[in-house]
Amino acid sequence: MRSNHRSHYGFTLVELLVVIAIIGVLVGLLLPAVQAAREAARRMSCSNNFKQIGLAVHNYHAAFDQLPQSGSGTYNNPPAGALYDTPAPGPGGGGNSYYRLSFLVGITPFVEQQALWEKISNPYVTTGGVWQAMGPLPTTTIAKLTANPYDPWLTNIATYRCPSDPGQGLPSMGRTNYASCWGDANHATRDAETYVNQAGVVNATNANYVSISSRGAFIYRKKTGFRDILDGLANTVMCGEIASDLGDNDIRTTPASAGGRTAAQWQPGGLLRCKGFIDPARPRFWAPGTAITASVEDRRGSKWMAANALYSAFFTMLPPNSETCHHGNYHEEYIASVSSRHQGGAHVLMGDGAVKFITDSIEAGNSGSAQVKINGGGGELPAGSQSPFGLWGALGTRATQEVLSDGF
Repeated sequence: MRSNHRSHYGFTLVELLVVIAIIGVLVGLLLPAVQAAREAARRMSCSNNFKQIGLAVHNYHAAFDQLPQSGSGTYNNPPAGALYDTPAPGPGGGGNSYYRLSFLVGITPFVEQQALWEKISNPYVTTGGVWQAMGPLPTTTIAKLTANPYDPWLTNIATYRCPSDPGQGLPSMGRTNYASCWGDANHATRDAETYVNQAGVVNATNANYVSISSRGAFIYRKKTGFRDILDGLANTVMCGEIASDLGDNDIRTTPASAGGRTAAQWQPGGLLRCKGFIDPARPRFWAPGTAITASVEDRRGSKWMAANALYSAFFTMLPPNSETCHHGNYHEEYIASVSSRHQGGAHVLMGDGAVKFITDSIEAGNSGSAQVKINGGGGELPAGSQSPFGLWGALGTRATQEVLSDGF
């Protein structure tokens, strides 16, 4: 006899909705953990890249008995009289890097970029002639480099990028997330542009300001070595992480203008002149109407080959992830710290090659110090003086004999 009874193996609508809801809750709980795991992996890769850069710097020093110079290259115009960003006919070529090549250029052979270094260190044939060895002005525009192509300056190097930073493509050239430490004073950056002229004649006054005020492991346009880091390699920051600009007016990557070179800006609080431009509703961004550097190419981390403070250097005056600010000339007279896309701080590379994570809350002393003067004339940090910027400032100096506590 056939039975009319049918066993029920399906779900009711209510049961199905309950299962979907449970799955949704589980996914909601799991997704942050997955994102955190991915960021942890990216942060580890970022740290490993920094270790590779540290190893490259040490290998460079072993080969040449000095650190790779922050501000190297060619200086005088080539014989044909070509401009910095114009190629010329003939085997020698044209163009001029104007001593603005970053330390990252010098270590390219030590980060498995020998082929790129060969292009940079030899004349390079382009549309309008030949670029001389060491290339054209690294701070030139993308339009000029595409009109007379110079591929090295448009090349992205994976080792110079932090995977946590999403910045890609134009209007940047080749991006970087790693920068050289210039110490706890930016007085000397403008002087360094002028302490030697096109004929190679040194301006003794400006050279003296550079010598006294350049207190970091790297000095713009001057050679340094491990022998100069008297505070100890393990106690001195050599390089730091920086976020590259995304075109969103981020206070860490888009430089706001504090106005021209006026005496008033160097009074107490001058270091914080741009703080009033921050949007109180969105503290990571500049408020609408803030004066920003005009060219969208001139942004933080946008040119790995350029040594200027804007692109590949930092100071240990303001703590990590603080606002960026320029005073008249955003290439040199520039206040910027380390920054990152990680939560709560940024990586630094110590002189001994160790990579450490510095939190935003590191003790940074008196940010209202008047001692941020440029071009001398009073207000400079005295030679050999203790940093006014606390532990962070002390880490950025190479020879001021501060005693550092453990656990920073």
